[in-house]
Amino acid sequence: MNREEMLGIVREQITAHRYQHTLGVMECAIQLAKIYGADVQKAEVAAIFHDYAKFRDIQEMEEIIRNVPSIPLDLLEYDKELYHAPVGAYLVEHEVGIKDPEILDAIAYHTTGRPQMSVLEKVVCLADYIEPGRHFPGVDEVRELAMLDLDQALAKSLENTMRFLEKKGQVIYPLTRGAYLSLTGEKKEKRTN
Repeated sequence: MNREEMLGIVREQITAHRYQHTLGVMECAIQLAKIYGADVQKAEVAAIFHDYAKFRDIQEMEEIIRNVPSIPLDLLEYDKELYHAPVGAYLVEHEVGIKDPEILDAIAYHTTGRPQMSVLEKVVCLADYIEPGRHFPGVDEVRELAMLDLDQALAKSLENTMRFLEKKGQVIYPLTRGAYLSLTGEKKEKRTN
């Protein structure tokens, strides 16, 4: 399946605005993959499909979460905005036929992150945060960091996200906090060695 075919599939699932976001994430993921040594083709595919389930019916997503053992059931206790990533990975595998576990993991964890993320997962997660259509406080600082240090940029994006959620009174998903601690812990270890 080539890029245009993949984009055509995704275009049918999302709004025009989200499609523009997807194009930005794709370009950004390709750029980051080239800088940090991730598989460029896998980064492109994961970025194209990262929001595949974004506009699926909430009841459909909840049903998938309840019935698919690989998706943590505790997700149902957190914000519904988190559902589309792991559900999207499941649907991309079963509806589109993409079976590569690295691509599926990059889709599944692009909103929450997780401890010990692969370079590909980091690239897609960060690309989603810094793509050119994003405009919010702190994004320009993360864009600058992204050109210098992948882990530092992703840690800063997660820190910003956690602060934003805390200000809104929302509970932070444990994988997000774990991803942040994993990234900042790795940095501390590198500095002391």
